[in-house]
Amino acid sequence: MVTKIDHIGIAVANLDEALKFYEEVLGIKCVDTEVVEEQKVKTAFLPIGDTEVELLESTDKEGPIAKFIEKRGEGIQHIAYRVENIEKALEEVKAKGIRLIDEKPRKGAGGAKIAFLHPKSTFGVLIELCER
Repeated sequence: MVTKIDHIGIAVANLDEALKFYEEVLGIKCVDTEVVEEQKVKTAFLPIGDTEVELLESTDKEGPIAKFIEKRGEGIQHIAYRVENIEKALEEVKAKGIRLIDEKPRKGAGGAKIAFLHPKSTFGVLIELCER
């Protein structure tokens, strides 16, 4: 089902400050930024080999990233796994008793179709399934 790690999502309070660290200290260059209104987030994409780091800054104090940072602080928010067919993948994990946050895929950054699995079913890790 899973073909690779698509990206690692990292919640940050200030995207510009985080980008300075990733670009100037680690030498990982940002290739694009995007605002995803539906998710109340501004994202930055930093490719590393065939995966990416996705930095996430909330655009709304009531958004999921703002709430995550308020509760847990900045840091890894999710791991996204690439799948070939997200609808089929969701059916398979649901049939195996995994709790879904998204019963159906939604639009994610970069034109991806995404869906989240509930961390209570995935050993405390918010898992995103991603089809590109």
